[in-house]
Amino acid sequence: MTAKVYSYMRFSDARQAGGASSERQGAYAAAWAKEHSLQLDETLSMRDEGLSAFHQRHVKKGALGVFLKAVEDGQVPAGSFLVVEGLDRLSRAEPIQAQAQLTAIISAGISVVTASDGKVYSRDRLKANPMDLVYSVLVMIRAHEESDTKSKRVRDAIRRQCVGWIDGTYRGLIRYGKTPGWLHVVGGKWQLIPERAEAVRAAVDMFRRGLGTGHIAKALHAAGLSSSAAPPSSGHLVRLLANPALKGEKHLVLEPETFVLENYYPAVIDADAWTDLQELVGLRSRRHVKGEIPSLLTGFGVALCGYCGSPLKSQTMANKRRADGSLADGHRRLQCVKVNSGTGCLVRGSCSAAPIERALMRYCSDMVNLQALYAGDRAALPRVELAAANAQLRDIEVKLERITEALLESEDAAPATFIRRARELELERDTARDQVKAAERALAEAARADLTGADERWKVLVDGVEALDYEARMRARQLVADTFERIVIYHKGMQPDASAKPGIDVILHAKGGTARWLRIEGPGELVAAEDAESS
Repeated sequence: MTAKVYSYMRFSDARQAGGASSERQGAYAAAWAKEHSLQLDETLSMRDEGLSAFHQRHVKKGALGVFLKAVEDGQVPAGSFLVVEGLDRLSRAEPIQAQAQLTAIISAGISVVTASDGKVYSRDRLKANPMDLVYSVLVMIRAHEESDTKSKRVRDAIRRQCVGWIDGTYRGLIRYGKTPGWLHVVGGKWQLIPERAEAVRAAVDMFRRGLGTGHIAKALHAAGLSSSAAPPSSGHLVRLLANPALKGEKHLVLEPETFVLENYYPAVIDADAWTDLQELVGLRSRRHVKGEIPSLLTGFGVALCGYCGSPLKSQTMANKRRADGSLADGHRRLQCVKVNSGTGCLVRGSCSAAPIERALMRYCSDMVNLQALYAGDRAALPRVELAAANAQLRDIEVKLERITEALLESEDAAPATFIRRARELELERDTARDQVKAAERALAEAARADLTGADERWKVLVDGVEALDYEARMRARQLVADTFERIVIYHKGMQPDASAKPGIDVILHAKGGTARWLRIEGPGELVAAEDAESS
């Protein structure tokens, strides 16, 4: 391959791209190529705007990283030239890392030209003049120290602003970190972008109703809504739902400290709604929902094999859908995860998920059944969880009180480690308070004297679950997770022998309630429902 000349330009601030810096860096490469009677390959010239060489973002996310990979793969012809303004454009990382990147390029037979001083770094040049290698290291040391000093100054300024915000002495903008896509600055103040805030609220509402992030992204896209300039996506929504900026908080990590700035942004949802949302985000039943037909029973550790106690897994043969979109019962199956493992399960085989789902939905749609399921003390488990949450909160408050007293009694300047630990404990205390509130709500819900309306929540979903409707199945899946501690399934009955009548035995263990045994035969006919011993 013929040797080529490549140009690389980088700006730590994208605003530099339109000024003299861009023209200067571009002119260097063109002039050098012309002087040496070589052709500048403008189609492959590289440009990284607003990417830091100190933090290596130009390598991780930018054009230089692509070029280094091409060099590594042998796609750049040996004998080619890479023209840069100076070595500091290539890297401002720690000298040992910066030197390794330069060495990798040179070792591949590519010469690096620094047009500002006319130096050429190549195997032959460095062999003839080893001091150029020493010079390159000195340049890299200086570049790194300049960026390191600037970074420390910026971080110290940001830290002072954060402390001022927490103390109430500063209320300006803090330019650090990524800005939420649904906000912009107007007159020096953060304001919601109405259509994007609407998208955020719609996403939160759909998630509360049980929809997964993939389905929410599709719904937002169909409605022409997005919470940012980018189209909605599942991954983006996962991050959005956990973003404290929803309740107006800005979290800044300035190692080793983390600052929480309350009421920094205008809130999209209030603090209580945020806490409830995080509970839902944390539920395993919301995670890893694959495919268009969510399982009501598997994927969140509730459904267990009655023969060996292992979790059950689902298998859906979506490619066997009928013309109307339905599936035969036998094409949605439940199987013990150990069946195909080395240890194996005591009873091999699988069963259709459909009859179990039908029986469960019908059973829970009857108030009499729900009352029998919750004949025990529903509040027992929430009371224990509330007591544990309160104990943890008291422990944190005691530790915080001790360190606060030590800080107040100190005549000298407070040690930075004490201040940092105090802030860490404040964050832990806020988290513990949220956990106490959540436990109190769970106890209040469990301690209700009646189950009024509980059967209706199941009943309205029966038809949708049967029709394999995504939203209905996601909502029913959440009801299963909220209601049952575990569901033990014997897919060939408790006594799986040839003489036994075919059928499925299921034991429902309600959270804070009792255990009920169900006998299911045929396509979902519930032939028996009795108390079972809970353990």
